[in-house]
Amino acid sequence: MTALGYFVLFLFLSAYAPGLMTSRITGGLSIALLLGLLQLPVTLMAVAAYERSARRRVDPLAEAVRALSDQSPQGARR
Repeated sequence: MTALGYFVLFLFLSAYAPGLMTSRITGGLSIALLLGLLQLPVTLMAVAAYERSARRRVDPLAEAVRALSDQSPQGARR
């Protein structure tokens, strides 16, 4: 959700605050360029958080389903 929210904020500012987005911070670096460059680390952090959450919650459930399917009789499989 964080990466999506950040991207929506970026789009909203681009559409409704072009004066703010084109203002220069230093040299050729505008606020829009800085926010665009920050999108990558925000996305990577969101991916890392999702992966950590999946390892803790989803992987044990998937392993349990695999163990149950290994125990089922061969005739029950399609």
